[in-house]
Amino acid sequence: MQSKAPDEMTGDAAPDWAVPQYPIGSVDRALKLILLLGEQPQIRLTDAAKYLGVASSTAHRLLAMLHYRGFVRQDPVSKAYHPGPALMSVAFSVFNRIDIEGAARQVLLRLSERLKESVHIGMLEGANVRFIAAAEGPTAVRVASRLGRTLPAHCTSTGKALLARLPDADVARLYPDEQLARVTAHSIGTRTELHRELGRIRQQGFAANREGSEEGVASVAVPIPTRAPGVLLALNAAAPVHRLSASQCRAVAAVLIEAAKEIGDQIG
Repeated sequence: MQSKAPDEMTGDAAPDWAVPQYPIGSVDRALKLILLLGEQPQIRLTDAAKYLGVASSTAHRLLAMLHYRGFVRQDPVSKAYHPGPALMSVAFSVFNRIDIEGAARQVLLRLSERLKESVHIGMLEGANVRFIAAAEGPTAVRVASRLGRTLPAHCTSTGKALLARLPDADVARLYPDEQLARVTAHSIGTRTELHRELGRIRQQGFAANREGSEEGVASVAVPIPTRAPGVLLALNAAAPVHRLSASQCRAVAAVLIEAAKEIGDQIG
């Protein structure tokens, strides 16, 4: 079975790189698995073997070596493979050199003008979300910028949009206890409730929040597609609760999805 090159999987044009004079097949296959982890949150042994066009035993040896070097980790229950600490360290090192705020600024400004509300980009850091870019809305009464602030992920639409991208096993590791800390009376208070909410988010494609992180504030968030393995970003729009009803969330999410793709293209 012929394996597909990364450009065939994504539909992007093939990069203009010459095939090395003395290619090393095992290295090439291992690198392809790392690229695959950049496209998918997890891979299974059967997925890896099919993707590479090799026997399961060969795929297992490749994954075992990547696991040994910390580039992947294996979930002990599901047996699926996820980005490991070494891969995430490399991703964060590269990611930290990118000026996210500068790359996304024009998109955020246009978005805040279009929605007439404040918009933010947030990054998942463990069980918290850190806001790394923002543009305040143009109206006199608006949600203040949260740039630089860190909040519990389960209390924000941005954090919930990011948590929904993780497998349930990873969410369980982030939240080992049933009871969760609340920021307001409207915050999610249990892990059971959080799992139900994440299921809804995965189904509808966006996260919503009503006064979960701050009284009087409502928000909608969507993930930002990026190619960096293990780096999770989301885009939100936040408004006074009376200006963002539950019935408006889907339309706002559609606008955010469009902007999130543009931001993802800007930062790579």
